[in-house]
Amino acid sequence: MDKIFGSSSRTQESGEHWLTVSDLMAGLMMVFLFIAIVFMMITQKESNKIKDVAVAYQENQVAIFEALEGEFKNDLSKWGATIDKETLAFNFQSPDVLFANNEVKLSEAYKDILDDFFPRYINVLTPFRDSLDEIRIEGHTSSAGLRGSTEAQAYFYNMRLSQGRTRSVLEYGYSLMPNEADWIKANIAAVGFSSSRLIMKENVEDAAMSRRVSFRAITNADIQIKRILESN
Repeated sequence: MDKIFGSSSRTQESGEHWLTVSDLMAGLMMVFLFIAIVFMMITQKESNKIKDVAVAYQENQVAIFEALEGEFKNDLSKWGATIDKETLAFNFQSPDVLFANNEVKLSEAYKDILDDFFPRYINVLTPFRDSLDEIRIEGHTSSAGLRGSTEAQAYFYNMRLSQGRTRSVLEYGYSLMPNEADWIKANIAAVGFSSSRLIMKENVEDAAMSRRVSFRAITNADIQIKRILESN
């Protein structure tokens, strides 16, 4: 009987032991649930912040486009220019007016355009400076190179050509606004893309339209989102 009672006692003790483990597991589950809820709240908060930046970015894009269009709408046709609403690229697309064939030197006609355009462009963007990452002067060419050149030779020849042209544009614009020299040096870049961004029509290269110079305002929304993510 003692063995039986003893066995019964151990069974009772074992039951108490399993009850304690069960309580512990329930407590741990509550802790994990609390952590999950806190994590979800933090994630939702960051998601809302990013959404706010995205909305502000879109509104800022629209505001910049409308400011550019309002300032230059009467000049676009005579300059052979367009403004892209999605990329905020101000495109000069009359290559014969901009540069002589295979030359990086500005034509006199293009200098006259820049005399009018560049100061007004900088002034239009002044209210948006806090939201700008940079202004990029982009040079683009067709895929054609010198006669007899290979595709690779044509690409790198056009790279030098497009880079030289944007440098000439930036240098001339810099000379027009000495009072903005420091800001221009810090915020405007000259980049040559060669023939990497061709204009295509029905899957065929439009050589004339591909040869262009663009001023593109690039906003800093991605930087703001990165700061939000890095702050946690």
